[in-house]
Amino acid sequence: MKVLNELQLAKELIKFPSITPVDAGVMKFLEKNLKKLGFKTKVLEFKEKNFQPVKNLYARLGTKEPNFCYAGHLDVVPPGNIKDWTINPFKPSVKQGHLIGRGANDMKSSIASFISAVSKFLNENKNFNGSISLLITGDEEGDAVNGTKKVVNFLKKKKEKINFCLVGEPTNPNKLGEMIKIGRRGSLTGKLKIFGLQGHVAYPHRANNPSTIIVNILKELKEIKFDNGTKDFQPTNLEVTKINIDNKADNVIPAIAQATFNIRFNNKHSSTSLKKKLNNIFKKITKKNKSKYEIEYRVSGEAFLTKANKTTLMIQDIIKQVTNIKPKLSTTGGTSDLRFIRKISPGLEFGLVGKTMHKVDEAVSLKDLKNLTKIYKYILQNYFK
Repeated sequence: MKVLNELQLAKELIKFPSITPVDAGVMKFLEKNLKKLGFKTKVLEFKEKNFQPVKNLYARLGTKEPNFCYAGHLDVVPPGNIKDWTINPFKPSVKQGHLIGRGANDMKSSIASFISAVSKFLNENKNFNGSISLLITGDEEGDAVNGTKKVVNFLKKKKEKINFCLVGEPTNPNKLGEMIKIGRRGSLTGKLKIFGLQGHVAYPHRANNPSTIIVNILKELKEIKFDNGTKDFQPTNLEVTKINIDNKADNVIPAIAQATFNIRFNNKHSSTSLKKKLNNIFKKITKKNKSKYEIEYRVSGEAFLTKANKTTLMIQDIIKQVTNIKPKLSTTGGTSDLRFIRKISPGLEFGLVGKTMHKVDEAVSLKDLKNLTKIYKYILQNYFK
């Protein structure tokens, strides 16, 4: 069997301009390579009203358990101003020991490393006892509506068992081997609208200024001490991200004021408990000020934590063997698709160094790429012992 080279494969994947949620042919290319390794594949395209359709891929090699799954995404963020790049972001190039291109870091190279690791593992272990699968989405950087969430629902209906899942997101802040993600904070976004009474600025007693009310509400929200954090999580935090008053005149008290905020919360809370707490504040202040409010919430995911098991500790040991660094088990950072996968399988995240993700001249060190492939291969060897 031909061994697939991680650098060559990463270059090929980067060439596809798969800006979320556009597929650009990348799933078909990946499917073709996985079929050569003996995987049975299924491209899953999901659609939902008001959202663009998304192509995803689930592939499995073997029928026995345990089933070790690797998850990731082939969609990338837009490159921004191409003139700011030293290369065409979709024509990957190697410079000074780094592969440069959009998705080099987040996370096409990680997928290339895993597939290369699988090909090397199969060359040495033709009859391993279990299955290897891949769950690849094209909707991680976007709305996350027609991606992993729907693939997980599909697998549940098919009664497809995954025993452990490794998500290849770039988890390391500065050096390969520093950090494994074993959980993530939840994310709740609120869009608040306050309805006052329009009037002349010279006659404020004839109006009810919603901007004053929304400022008071936001001040109270910012003063909430949700918690002190936990052993595994940092404290829950609320940030105001937008304040908008669409007023065309300077001498008119507006009728409506709007604000958007986001809460990153630990496992001391749920989105339901937070909504209840916030709604009480909105009711109290608007009632006092004789105004009305509307609130629209969006939950990207609940807080979750995967308790360290023997597979987690085995992966931690392998990373230390290869990098000479014992990775910290962490829950920092944003959300990932593990928030959906955890509903059917325990798992963790480990990938490349995230320093250049979403930036101009996104890059991965060739040494890191090689070492990540080695780590992924050793994980398979130890998992199927």
